[in-house]
Amino acid sequence: MSKFDIIVLGSGPGGYVTAIRASQLGFKTAIVEKESLGGVCLNWGCIPTKALLKSAQVFEYLKHAGDYGLNAENVGHDFGAVVKRSRGVADGMSKGVQFLMKKNKIEVINGFGTLKKGKKIEVKSDSGTTEYSADHIIIATGARSRELPSLPQDGKKVIGYREAMSLDKQPKKMIVVGSGAIGIEFAYFYNSMGTEVTVVEFMPNIVPVEDEDVSKQLERSFKKAGVKIMTSAEVTKVDTSGDGVKATVKTSKGEEVLEADVVLSAVGIKTNIENIGLEDVGIAVDRDKILVNDYYQTNIPGYYAIGDVTPGQALAHVASAEGILCVEKIAGMHVEALDYGNIPGCTYCIPEVASVGLTEKQAKEKGYDIKVGKFPFSASGKAKASGNADGFVKVIFDAKYGEWLGCHMIGVGVTDMIAEAVVARKLETTGHEVLKAVHPHPTMSEAVMEAVADAYDEVIHL
Repeated sequence: MSKFDIIVLGSGPGGYVTAIRASQLGFKTAIVEKESLGGVCLNWGCIPTKALLKSAQVFEYLKHAGDYGLNAENVGHDFGAVVKRSRGVADGMSKGVQFLMKKNKIEVINGFGTLKKGKKIEVKSDSGTTEYSADHIIIATGARSRELPSLPQDGKKVIGYREAMSLDKQPKKMIVVGSGAIGIEFAYFYNSMGTEVTVVEFMPNIVPVEDEDVSKQLERSFKKAGVKIMTSAEVTKVDTSGDGVKATVKTSKGEEVLEADVVLSAVGIKTNIENIGLEDVGIAVDRDKILVNDYYQTNIPGYYAIGDVTPGQALAHVASAEGILCVEKIAGMHVEALDYGNIPGCTYCIPEVASVGLTEKQAKEKGYDIKVGKFPFSASGKAKASGNADGFVKVIFDAKYGEWLGCHMIGVGVTDMIAEAVVARKLETTGHEVLKAVHPHPTMSEAVMEAVADAYDEVIHL
């Protein structure tokens, strides 16, 4: 039996980052993966979707070349080539993780891992079954597309995100059920490529976790782009017996039947915790989440869990941060518990959405006396010059102490801007300190400073 200091089960952005940090700290480390290194994020999630979205963005630029004084005639696209490029990007990133494993002397064990008592893992592969042991075992098995009873996925007419990024043929009509990040990104992609898209959202607003102002702005932008939006709506059944699919949608006005070539179910995720031995070991679970403390220790000594399988936000960067913190604690380092109130969230449609901290509604519900500032990109020279002036930056401050409670952005490039607010909040920066930090001109990031200035009645360009 091979013995390691640390074995990581799963090689997504939580697992492989955890393994690398463990190796850096001197631990003899192995990682178990049943499919491709990089997990869903690199192979079927974060990375390949961004490649698809980039193709859509470039296509939109070409279609509107005349707006920039340029000529681009007979602009078209090859859907198969777009998908192929996306898969190529994903494959390249997965090979990059393979390189990192070799560089950091991490043993990669291919196969399906099952936890055993006594800090052991049994791995089944085509070559047989092998048992491994470790002083510490870290579970990072991630999640998959969640299925609703009323919306069973057949992989052809009712699909999840995995099929959505590798369809053989572009559908003429698509229904997207759910308007979280996954649903909205695919709605943008397919609409930009020419598919007729309808988004069905159960909540009153699309991207329902975002500030209400952001949700309303994104809905306006999507409708202007030709996407049909149905909020406070629910798909109650689907009929796949014909050539396409018919979805029955329940709304406040009654039922409506929508017809499409395909339905994309984007109603959240389901954790991958089945059949990995949790029950045999005795690891505590609440519904489909593994219970852990601030350092990701389960109730059974020597077993840990990070990423989507735990109660924190199901985001790649959260999984990575949790894994690093977990192994640093194992190494005896002084670590602070992760602040889940300062985790940025990003949606990579156009316009992009990015946020951190409390929404205006949440701040009021918590009893804060607040100052709110807002700066539209229509007043930004850089945004106007780029031809993308939809959106704004919105900031929320505690009026008493100047604490930066929340920041919400919608516009082109804002996913690269939100880190300013994350770092400022981590450093407990006040609004007046942000105002005195000189921002370069002309940039999109000036809108952050201007929004803060608006909160304190000092805005210049409004």
